[in-house]
Amino acid sequence: MTPAARLSAAIELIETIDSDRVPAAQALKEWGTAHRFAGSGDRAAIAGLVWDVLRRRASSAFIMGEDSARARLLGMLRLERGLSTDNIGALCDGGRFAPSPLTDAERSALASRSLDGAPAPIAGDYPEWLDPHFAEVFGEERAAEAAAMASRAPLDLRVNTLKAKRDKMLGAIAHLGAVPTRWSPIGLRIELSADAKNPGIAAEEAFIKGQIEVQDEGSQLAALLSAAKPGEQVIDLCAGAGGKTLALAAMMQGKGRLIATDHDKRQLAPIHERLSRAGVHNCEVRTPKGETEVLSDIRASADLVVIDAPCTGTGTWRRNPDAKWRIRPGALEVRLKAQADVLDRAGPLVKPGGRIAYITCSVLPSENGAQIRGFLARHPGFAIVPAAEVTAALWDKAEDFAAATLQSPEGLLMTPRRTGTDGFFVSVLRKG
Repeated sequence: MTPAARLSAAIELIETIDSDRVPAAQALKEWGTAHRFAGSGDRAAIAGLVWDVLRRRASSAFIMGEDSARARLLGMLRLERGLSTDNIGALCDGGRFAPSPLTDAERSALASRSLDGAPAPIAGDYPEWLDPHFAEVFGEERAAEAAAMASRAPLDLRVNTLKAKRDKMLGAIAHLGAVPTRWSPIGLRIELSADAKNPGIAAEEAFIKGQIEVQDEGSQLAALLSAAKPGEQVIDLCAGAGGKTLALAAMMQGKGRLIATDHDKRQLAPIHERLSRAGVHNCEVRTPKGETEVLSDIRASADLVVIDAPCTGTGTWRRNPDAKWRIRPGALEVRLKAQADVLDRAGPLVKPGGRIAYITCSVLPSENGAQIRGFLARHPGFAIVPAAEVTAALWDKAEDFAAATLQSPEGLLMTPRRTGTDGFFVSVLRKG
């Protein structure tokens, strides 16, 4: 397919997503099935266009003065891809399979309009109903913070220190352009251009041998900040597919007791194969059965309970831009209740002097600091471990990392703009 034909396909897909109200991933999959002539490179390029339009949906429509699939794509080419009006016009030449030529109004908009003076939700590309939440945490910088969440994320990998060293893995996947992550001492990063295909990590020998795992640097750091130690009893209370469970197991060096569980047993399905591939032997997976409490034998004996809390995922919008336009206030309320419930469930599991590490991939204060304040009001036997203490002894870049984060009395917040990671909140609580 020509670049122009890819633009036409992307416009068609965006119209389908709008009219049928289907998730973008589903629309892309169905389009690929119906257009088998399109090669993998074409499908990746078209998907990249669609995801970038979703990332820049509000700002693109704003500069074009029109909220249509075509207008959003043209605006995105200018804002996200940095194409000039002439370059965009050359792609939209009205030829076979190409979009129709630019109108005078479109040329004028592309050449003259900007985001100067645009409201924060427009400039930052997020739903207007979230603006008070963003203002609470970021203030006048909310548009800039949100805009940083509107570009494509890199691909980050975590080196499994049970099996490998980072230096060795750098050589093993040098052909993918991997470089050390900025903060994580066990991370590798692969930068991806706007229309690049995700590399086939699952086919790499290092992945098959369990030496590397896909995990955002922010998620790696959140696990490191929990300070799990060899010989401890650690509970991963919202283990899901096991990303942080694997990281905790490596931190524990195979020593101690690690228990992984999740309220939704379907989320646990991939964890067994991942633990086996990673060479983890000290982890017990407890799958819920009906209303039976799977941790009924644990009473004030855990050194550490890690809560990778269910949340709105606002910190991961770079990876799932469709989600930010589909989220509704009701979904936030559901998440807030689930977070409070899991925090209350964790409290009795912790021994005196033990810790809770509360983690979200959200930037919303109601899911972060407010939840910690609510928990402390209900459980006065706990106290917040100061952020400086949480980061102090972990690695040589701890001081610079702490300065880059947005800190509050309740914990610290990573964001794409500040730390170059996904958005993650981390708070560590100690039981008196």
